[in-house]
Amino acid sequence: MTAIDTVTLAQDLIRCPSVTPEDAGAIGVVAGALERLGFTSHRLRFETPGSPPTENLYARIGTHGPNFCFAGHTDVVPAGDVKLWRSDPFAAEIRDGALYGRGAADMKSSIAAFIAAADRFRARGGFKGSISLLITGDEEGPTNVNGTKRVLEWLAETGERLDHCLVGEPTSTTHAGDTIKIGRRGSMRVEITVRGVQGHTAYPQRAINPIPILSSLVKQLFEEPLDPGTPHFEPSTLVFTTFDVGNPAGNVSPAKARASCNVRFNDLHTPETLLRRVEMKAQALARETGSEISLFHTVGGVAFVTQPGPFIHLLSRAISSVTGIEPQLSTSGGTSDARFIKDYCPVAEVGLPGTAMHKIDECMPLSEIARLADIYEAILVAYFASPPA
Repeated sequence: MTAIDTVTLAQDLIRCPSVTPEDAGAIGVVAGALERLGFTSHRLRFETPGSPPTENLYARIGTHGPNFCFAGHTDVVPAGDVKLWRSDPFAAEIRDGALYGRGAADMKSSIAAFIAAADRFRARGGFKGSISLLITGDEEGPTNVNGTKRVLEWLAETGERLDHCLVGEPTSTTHAGDTIKIGRRGSMRVEITVRGVQGHTAYPQRAINPIPILSSLVKQLFEEPLDPGTPHFEPSTLVFTTFDVGNPAGNVSPAKARASCNVRFNDLHTPETLLRRVEMKAQALARETGSEISLFHTVGGVAFVTQPGPFIHLLSRAISSVTGIEPQLSTSGGTSDARFIKDYCPVAEVGLPGTAMHKIDECMPLSEIARLADIYEAILVAYFASPPA
């Protein structure tokens, strides 16, 4: 059987223009490669009212535990203005020792690297346990309801157990494997609406202008730190992203004003405690000014950390055996599908450098792709030699 070539497989995936929510054949490429290696694959298409259908894949080789799972996504963000690219973003060209195309960094090269690593490890023979892949086409989209979250539910319903999971997001800084993400901050969006009384600007005493009220609340929330940080997390942040009045008249004070903020929070908080914090300040200001203040919130994810222990130490040692450098442990950045997986098994993230992801001319040096495949193989060797408890 011909061995998997990491770069060739990455090119095949990039040539599928799988911009969320389109699959464009990407899941089929992954399934085909895994089935040639002896994996049993399950194509899982999930639909939810109000959300586009999503193609997913769960594939496994082996029937016994422990089950080491690799998780990732084949969907990509839009290419933007293709005229600004030096080549077609879905042509997967190689230039000057680098692979170019949408998904080269985030994260089709990582998927190819894991499949190549699984191929090499399988060829060694004699391992006891199972290797699986959980691949979704719904990570970059706004809903994330028909992807990893739903596949995990399907696994639970069918009695399928994951013992440990590695997500292949581009979480490294300079070189593949220089960082292990052991957790993620939570993410929450809060929209604040202040309703006053519209009035003529010549008679401000007859109105309740919501603008200074909202400005005062924004100032209070912005100036008060949420926390000093924790051993594994930076301080939580609250950043205002909009302040909207929508008032075209220059001689009318508006009846309503809105602002939105994004909160990135560590494990000292939950969405409920943060919302209560905002509510208390809003209610006090509403009573003081005679206005009405309402809140609407959405939660992108809650903070979590996989505490450094046998699993994280195993990953660190395996990576060091390839790179010669001990990786940094980090919880920085945005969210990932690890926020769903952590409810099922210990999870960490190891991948390529993320400096080019989502950019025009997204690319990845071939040396980094090869390095990542070596890292993944070393992790599999270490894991099945002595599975962590």
